[in-house]
Amino acid sequence: MVKIKTRSCSTSSASASRRIGLAGETKKAARKKTARKKVSKIDAMKPKKPPTAFFYFMEDFRKEYQDANPDVKSMRDIGKACGEKWKTMTYEEKVKYYDIATEKRAEFDIAMTNFTKKKESGEFDEDDSQLDDDSDFDG
Repeated sequence: MVKIKTRSCSTSSASASRRIGLAGETKKAARKKTARKKVSKIDAMKPKKPPTAFFYFMEDFRKEYQDANPDVKSMRDIGKACGEKWKTMTYEEKVKYYDIATEKRAEFDIAMTNFTKKKESGEFDEDDSQLDDDSDFDG
């Protein structure tokens, strides 16, 4: 006859499953670290997409809202008020912001075509240090 120790088996199997779970998580973390791609200097020079019309509206609204309500400091409350105002605005009121967004989008499209042309022609070098020279940050 085989004796089964219920107490020790359940404890050892639970601790074994924990160990397996921990080992599985560390393997996942290791895979994530190796799967990340390094951003090359060429990709760092790629133009950034412009914001949407809502974000241009949000810049203006934030200033007005903070002037009218100086006691409200929470960005959450300001963001909620901004979203509600945007939803209630008519298309005619939004046109101003849509125009700004389309202008910026056109500039982005031109910059992106120039970037792709330069990238395809091989004008960019990996050793190129133009990023340091064009930086707006003085630090």
